[in-house]
Amino acid sequence: MTYCVGLLLNEGIVLLSDTRTNAGIDNISSYRKTFLFEEPGERAIAILTAGSLSVTQTTIARLRHAIETPEGEGKDRSILRADTMLEVAEIVGETLSQVSTDISQKMSRMGQAASATMLVAGQRKGGAMRLFLLYPEGNFIEATEDTPYLQIGEHKYGKPILDRVVTMETTLSDAKKAVLLSMDSTLRSNLSVGMPLDLTVIHKDTCRIDESVRIEAGDEVFNAMSEAWSQALRNGFTAIDI
Repeated sequence: MTYCVGLLLNEGIVLLSDTRTNAGIDNISSYRKTFLFEEPGERAIAILTAGSLSVTQTTIARLRHAIETPEGEGKDRSILRADTMLEVAEIVGETLSQVSTDISQKMSRMGQAASATMLVAGQRKGGAMRLFLLYPEGNFIEATEDTPYLQIGEHKYGKPILDRVVTMETTLSDAKKAVLLSMDSTLRSNLSVGMPLDLTVIHKDTCRIDESVRIEAGDEVFNAMSEAWSQALRNGFTAIDI
């Protein structure tokens, strides 16, 4: 399983994913689930994935193939040639839907199923920053001012802090703290989510990947933040009288 979260704010976009893939109690591996595409100054696109590894890897492979095909079949399906982020979401959604169908048909012969969800975020020069959640069928929903964040995977453990602190006015610094604490809560409660983590930040109107950071297990800053949050929760719990 996995946990991915994306925040759409006035100042920019903040994204975080884990890397754990669990195919059974004795088969736990790490795979990147954040994929970045950019033409600096023109467009920046991030895709975060959760679900069947065969579906997500095949989808990303097809998207990359379209990008690398300057002419001929697939050139009009390149996310780096799309005019808007809406068109990017549509291209990724259609690709995800087709891959999900192809793989599910093969797996259904063995009584198995495969599906995946994705977060697609970014900005095209001259357009607005946008954040979408794509379902296996290819349809999607979009982050809004009322709900400026989206999650996929094991989202329930990390949701409460986002509900309490995140708004469109949240600064990028506070947003990074919020997604890391959201992930920390998930790491503590679900063994199918694990380090390392991939943190991505896209500032408004730069149209480039401004920050892309890998946070390894044992990271001193992350561990200190985790312990400080635990202590703050314990102190708050103790201070409440009933």
